[in-house]
Amino acid sequence: MTRRFRDDGGSAIVDFVLVVPMLIAVGLAVLQIILVMHGRTVLISAAAEGARAAALADADRGAGERRARAIIEESIASSTVERIDVHARQSGSSVVMAVDIDARLPLLGLFGPTALHVHGHSLLERA
Repeated sequence: MTRRFRDDGGSAIVDFVLVVPMLIAVGLAVLQIILVMHGRTVLISAAAEGARAAALADADRGAGERRARAIIEESIASSTVERIDVHARQSGSSVVMAVDIDARLPLLGLFGPTALHVHGHSLLERA
């Protein structure tokens, strides 16, 4: 006659070992998405504010870069920024000031975007 084992001793440990790594991976993925979205939002805001500062009638291009850099330093690490470029360009019949920001994003693991390029522009005021 075959003896059947009905003892569940030790099954909780196996369940724990199988489930916890998946929960940790999902938690890290959610945290990574939050970090990327926060960094992207801050960079977009900095580019737009920098363009507005550079587009003022009595401002220079350096004002746009300084404003963008100040916003980035307040919210995320300034070491993530690789380049801030402020330039004027023609858009139809208007001249706009544009701010381009290239940055490296903080990663928790080996997944997700590593670089981000954002662009902000504002209509140039006439003196």
